[in-house]
Amino acid sequence: MRIITINVNGIRAAERKGFFSWLEKQNADVVCLQEIKAQEHQLDERFYPSGMHTYYHSAERKGYSGTALYCKSKPDRVIYSPWDDINFEGRLIQADFRDLSVISIYLPSGSLKEERQAFKMEFITERYLPHLRKLQKDGRKYIICGDWNIAHKKIDLKNWQSNQKNSGFLPEERAWLDKLYDEVGYIDAFREINQDEFQYTWWSNRGQAWLNNTGWRLDYQVVSSNLAGLATACEIYKKERFSDHSPLIMDYNL
Repeated sequence: MRIITINVNGIRAAERKGFFSWLEKQNADVVCLQEIKAQEHQLDERFYPSGMHTYYHSAERKGYSGTALYCKSKPDRVIYSPWDDINFEGRLIQADFRDLSVISIYLPSGSLKEERQAFKMEFITERYLPHLRKLQKDGRKYIICGDWNIAHKKIDLKNWQSNQKNSGFLPEERAWLDKLYDEVGYIDAFREINQDEFQYTWWSNRGQAWLNNTGWRLDYQVVSSNLAGLATACEIYKKERFSDHSPLIMDYNL
């Protein structure tokens, strides 16, 4: 099973940069998109890949946030989050296939203002972590894909020393991921098979970040513990640029 996740930073902009032509050749089973920045009525047939079942979850606010799923097999059901404010921003969409669920999530960013950082921490600690604990125990298999807006360890961003007080690499954010993996039992599927340095998925548009590979690994495929050892291949695709994020492609032996 091949799963691709990408923050497209505007699906219409990604389309103009050739994203859908590239996607046609990838033979993906599920594609998870974040930050589509579009309402469904603004999208024509170019945004409905042939041979895929397409599901959009737009934010209420135009040109903001939003997630999507493209699925080769029709899911048994597609659902959103249990939280109105998260649904208002279109931040989570889930497809269920028999005993497997694939989720596209766009966790809030706290980099623009303190109120958003407070919202991010409240959501991930008070609501999302307890929710993930419940999912871990319900017997289903979960692959949670998306832009988590947190780099976990020093290896996961180029300039870790100067970013320790910045949203995305704060001690409390990193400790939250420690808890998710070490205590709750989820697995960072990419790191399960690739421990190399300089594996980034996002680069700032400022300066020469892309050219110098001054990046962050913010995009994840996180799997429930019952999928341990089933990731077989991974790639951060960098030959073309569709966004300020790169696609994370992973294959699983399911």
